[in-house]
Parts: sequence; C-alpha cells; structure tokens
Amino acid sequence: MDVKKFQIQGAEEGETRRTLKRAARELFAGRGIHSVSVREIALAARQKNQGAVAYYFGTKDNLIAEILIDGAQRIEARRRVHLERLEGEGGPHTIDEAVTAIVLPSARFSDEDEDYGSFFNRFLLHLSQVDQSFVDDTLKDRWSTGYQRCLKHLRRLLPDLPGSVQGRRFVFLGMYVSALLARREAMMADASRAHAMWRSDEMLSDIVRTTTAMLKAP
Repeated sequence: MDVKKFQIQGAEEGETRRTLKRAARELFAGRGIHSVSVREIALAARQKNQGAVAYYFGTKDNLIAEILIDGAQRIEARRRVHLERLEGEGGPHTIDEAVTAIVLPSARFSDEDEDYGSFFNRFLLHLSQVDQSFVDDTLKDRWSTGYQRCLKHLRRLLPDLPGSVQGRRFVFLGMYVSALLARREAMMADASRAHAMWRSDEMLSDIVRTTTAMLKAP
C-alpha cells in the first residue's frame, strides 16, 4: 500500500464520509482488507453513486489510512490522559500498570465510541496481518507516541531482560493484545448469545495479567 497525504477531518466532517468509513470498517472487520471492493463499501453505505469512495477519499488506500488515523488519534488521546495520571504519580510503578495503559484505552474506545470505535480493533487486526508496514508508516511519529511511551516504561521496568529479548516480547505483546481485543470486540457485538466470559469485568484484567506474565517470563 502507498501512504498518501490527506487532511484528516475533525468533528465537522460530513455525514456521508462518516457513513462510508463506518461501512468500510465493518466490511474490513468481517472479511479482511483485500476482499472488500470500493463498490461494496458504497453499497453498504447506501450510496447511489458507486464511485463515492473515489469521490470522497481518492483511493481505497486513502480510505484505509483515514480509518486507521481516526481510531489511532482517539485511542492516543485516551492513552495520554491515562499516562499523564500515572506519570503524575511517579509511575507507572509496575509492569501491570504500563500494560494497562496499552490495553484499556483501545478496549474502551471500541466499547464507547460508536462513530469511530465500532469494529476498529477487528479492522486493525486484519490490516496488521496483511500490511504491518502500512500501519507503521501511517502512524509513526504522530499517532503512536503514547504507545511508545508505554514501551519506554516497560523497558525501564524490565531491566534484567536484554534489549533484543525486550524487542521480541514487545512484538508478542502487540500481536497478543490486538488479537484478544479483536476477539472481545466481536463477542461484545454478538447479540445472539450472552458471551458472559468476554463481557465480564475480569476479562480485561486477565488480558493485562497474562500479557504481564509473558513479558516477565525468564
């Protein structure tokens, strides 16, 4: 994918753009990135103009990048608030606290932001699986600074792990958390069954605990 430059719309963006992006997120979350056409996105968004994606975004890649940044900037805003509280108290003091600053903002964004958070964790997982470099290139230096701050704290809190081991564990962390949050999102959205395990308050705590255990493993 090629990352194109475009202006991200704020709260003033039009309803049609939001509708197209939400329809695309849902389709990408359910079927993956490559199997969804721009025509299908327009149809799902109930647009009479089959070229609506091209009209509003130029290319499918631009649409994907805009959805990615929409979510990342809102997760980062939540993560900054979380980190500023911890850092204001001299923390994070534990690995659990640093991991929580990664997990909770992403989970709560999906739970609470209907306009931009619905389907986002599943969309992000699919996109990362097919083109992680696109994710990295789109978000670097601006929309991943909070995440990088969390990793910096984790490096400090894992002084006995060599740097190469830390790097591997952080790759595992990203893959593990992303997969679990995507699965949780899917279960939370499924109204056909209760999915009590996934909806429990302990689920997010257990994601944090097991991630922490992986990082701390000898």
